Amino acid sequence: MSGTLMLFADGEPAAGAAISDVIVASLVGLAMLVAFVAFGYAHRSGRTGLLTKLGGFSERVSGLPAWAALPAAVAGGSLLIAVFGFYADVASHIDDGRDPGPFANPFHYFIIFGLLGIALAGALSILIGTSDEGNSEENSAVRIGKGGRAPVGGILMLICGSIAVAGFPLDDVWHRIFGQDVTLWSPTHLQMVGGAALSTLALMVLMTEGYRSPTANPSKGIRFTEPVLIGAFLVGLSAFQAEFDYSVPQFRLLFHPVLLMLCAGAALVPARIRLGAGGALKAVLTFIVIRGTLSLAIGPGLGHTMPHFPLYLAEALAIEAVARFVSTERQLTFGAIAGVAIGTFGLAGEWIWSHLWMTMPWTSALVPEGIVFGFIAAVAGGVLGGYIARALTEPSSPRQVGSFALAAATTLAILACMSIPLPRSADVNASASMELTPVDGRPGWVDARIALDPATTAEGAEWFNVTAWQGGGSVISEPIETAPGVYTTSDPIPVNGEWKSLIRLQRDSSVMALPIYMPKDAVIGASEVPAEPSFTRRFGSDQKLLLREAKEVSSVLTYGASSALTAIAILWVLTLGWGLRRLDRVGYQPSASSTSRVTSRSRASSLTTR
Repeated sequence: MSGTLMLFADGEPAAGAAISDVIVASLVGLAMLVAFVAFGYAHRSGRTGLLTKLGGFSERVSGLPAWAALPAAVAGGSLLIAVFGFYADVASHIDDGRDPGPFANPFHYFIIFGLLGIALAGALSILIGTSDEGNSEENSAVRIGKGGRAPVGGILMLICGSIAVAGFPLDDVWHRIFGQDVTLWSPTHLQMVGGAALSTLALMVLMTEGYRSPTANPSKGIRFTEPVLIGAFLVGLSAFQAEFDYSVPQFRLLFHPVLLMLCAGAALVPARIRLGAGGALKAVLTFIVIRGTLSLAIGPGLGHTMPHFPLYLAEALAIEAVARFVSTERQLTFGAIAGVAIGTFGLAGEWIWSHLWMTMPWTSALVPEGIVFGFIAAVAGGVLGGYIARALTEPSSPRQVGSFALAAATTLAILACMSIPLPRSADVNASASMELTPVDGRPGWVDARIALDPATTAEGAEWFNVTAWQGGGSVISEPIETAPGVYTTSDPIPVNGEWKSLIRLQRDSSVMALPIYMPKDAVIGASEVPAEPSFTRRFGSDQKLLLREAKEVSSVLTYGASSALTAIAILWVLTLGWGLRRLDRVGYQPSASSTSRVTSRSRASSLTTR
């Protein structure tokens, strides 16, 4: 990997890591891989009993087999580390811009070790699970080698963690080719976020396999973790909305209700089916505790921009109400009807919440698209949640049979909701004349008067604000209309130092921006855009201004790289679908002769000589 990256090395902080950092990271990664392989060999050959002792302790505490209990503990801790690092890292980039290098940002360490921990948890599950020679041919475990069978959840977790970890070197290559893209929704960033987010689902699969083991006797404490786990799944899915949580989205606001409704259905429907009465509310309570703690830690605690978050309470109440009239034993029907409730009452609740807490409230400009696509996403998410819940249901419980047409319609609905809002343009012919007035006692800060031409430019806008960021904080100010087409800023705006201040406007598919002040950036050869006392400038592409460090490359290279990463994502999702399908068809039930415990040194030694 270091040799490959060296081909792209230019040493500039706006175009990938320094080659010395790449080499060090590659050597450390190789050393960690060699160390784990050596440890696995020592365990299987009986040269170390450490894993046996740890596995036995986890079994006694949880009442679950070691191949589920120990990896679950490792994955749970790793997810907490990763999610903190993720939100803190996003906040630091919003406040301070790009890093001097990948190891200069302390939050990167939380992310990388969290993702490595997820991959390690999957590898441990496979290592311990394949040591159980009593596993039946009929269970959901997958045959590996001549005598071993690995838990599906462990395989899925290893895949999620490995793909996420691979996002780091791929992200560096991406920056070297396309420049530094300070955005969450770049392909490699989504790869890393998705790895952590979907590993929560893999962990749910692993825990379900553990509960299904005939030797399992779950303790009260481990049962308490079930709503926590599903709440963590909701936290993971909601990570894709982070740009809206921080009020720096680079795509249409329509994505926000679509993502919220889809996440609510996919996570809260399984919560109600799996946990019974109050299950959706328990999962939402976990979500609020985790996200609330993160917001307090990152905002008041670390002094960074505080992330806001959806509430999901209205959706949970709507699901609980549906469960009083529709049997949860018909998972897909319940999911569809719950989706209707989510897409109406839940959507209305989030609409109100956006005006109470979010810094980019949902405006009337989202009508009717926000209502229509939000409703479709909610129903599709509810059916998806029904499929997930069916896979997680106990083998003896009723399972509703689903048709190919229903699965296809759900998939197409999700793809439509995610692709239709995607196109962006800057085709509105508009400009703004501005007058800046210094703020007394705050050097470098101004109040602004904005006169739009045409005066109707902001009419029907899904958002229209003044955004300043990357100068040591972030400011989002909604202009107040004082006359037709004339606005004044509601908060002072910084126009000095490293701040980047601009007017942002999104109407229909047009996402535009106009610079107020942009600092000189010698690394990328960008000149200063001065904040003159009065000026007139035209609106242009919001993407070009926000992604100022991005390079101009050929469309063939762009589409080729994006297609390759899209192919990885598709295979990834199909693998998760395979795992859920396998779990749905057969429970993980080792034979009674097996204790499902980590093998002793003597037994491990016998396995390696077979």
